[in-house]
Amino acid sequence: MTEAKTTRTARRGRIFPEIQWTKEQKAQREAEREAFYQRCKPVFDKVKSELIETHYNWYVTVEPHSGEYFVNQDLEVVWQQCREKHPGKIHHTFRINESGACGTI
Repeated sequence: MTEAKTTRTARRGRIFPEIQWTKEQKAQREAEREAFYQRCKPVFDKVKSELIETHYNWYVTVEPHSGEYFVNQDLEVVWQQCREKHPGKIHHTFRINESGACGTI
């Protein structure tokens, strides 16, 4: 006797549906992100000149409501330090260099 082989069809498409944002929602989200960045940037600018000589290319994470910042060579560690001190708060990470950017394009 021969057994019938079952053929499985591959799943296609995404498991979760994509988020469909309107242009207004996208613009609002971008404006919120820019406003948050503008609250974090002064804290970074204040400490950048001090840290650039001793901690070049390290990471600094800023929590803008308290004005606190955390510095570490490892990105995951600096995020964890910020989360432990300010759980549930949003933070922004800069790279300690001339531009403050964490990556290159």
